[in-house]
Amino acid sequence: MPDATQMARDVLSYFLRNPQTADNLEGVARWRLLSQTIYRNVEETNQVLEWLVCQGFLLKITRHGSEPVFCLNQAKRFSAEEFLAGSESGKQGARRRGSAPHTSVK
Repeated sequence: MPDATQMARDVLSYFLRNPQTADNLEGVARWRLLSQTIYRNVEETNQVLEWLVCQGFLLKITRHGSEPVFCLNQAKRFSAEEFLAGSESGKQGARRRGSAPHTSVK
């Protein structure tokens, strides 16, 4: 269950970004919080994609008049596979020890 303070921040953030919005409880619960969740996930995904580009695992291709697209950097495929293998073995070791791994891509 989400933290009440975080939920309050999510709802307030939505209303601040959309000051003309008015809705009932069900509308807020269905559409506004879903919108906030999507917004937050897009921001987090953007950070992850930028990190993967900085590491060289992905390429960011920009073309005039369109949004950037991302694709695997074939020259770094082996390194990307090693990174995933290392991440998976770290997770398995943490599961055996009973704790979650602490990783950050920021």
